[in-house]
Amino acid sequence: MAKKWYVAHTYSGHEYKAKKYLENACQAMGLGDMFGQILVPTEEIVEMKQGKRSTSVKKFLPSYILIEMELSKDTQNLVTSTPGITNFVGASGKPLPLRESEVTRILQQIDRSKNRDVLDIPYKVGEAVKVIDGPFSDFAGTVSEINPERKKLKVMVSVFGRPTPVELDFLQVRSL
Repeated sequence: MAKKWYVAHTYSGHEYKAKKYLENACQAMGLGDMFGQILVPTEEIVEMKQGKRSTSVKKFLPSYILIEMELSKDTQNLVTSTPGITNFVGASGKPLPLRESEVTRILQQIDRSKNRDVLDIPYKVGEAVKVIDGPFSDFAGTVSEINPERKKLKVMVSVFGRPTPVELDFLQVRSL
């Protein structure tokens, strides 16, 4: 029997604990070969806080974990009896496998989040931008240089009627 992906509902904030408990229970019960990956779907969010770049991990399916497994009475009972897991997502307690398209979309979203360091450059030299963070917030300017390695831009803003170069992070500006 082939492994399929299922979604299990967990208590809010207990996704990682439920994952760990389930992994340990699989090994203890000797059912490890019937399970594949167990995932808490997350993505990295990069934002500017108080002028500093911060990265945080956000669950994009809070209170759910994804389980790749062969469905049988034993595996179903193991999952539903795991602490932190309330039940499978499905009609009347019967687990419904995810469609391939859904699995592909979710896994791609997880991969995109992990590979976000290889960021395409969202701006072009000569493009008009508005500063949205930092001491030059609300100033408009023009991109004069791009440093992709450091993810920085040099923007020419007008201060007291004179063009002034300002080095900013990609996240501190937005296109006009």
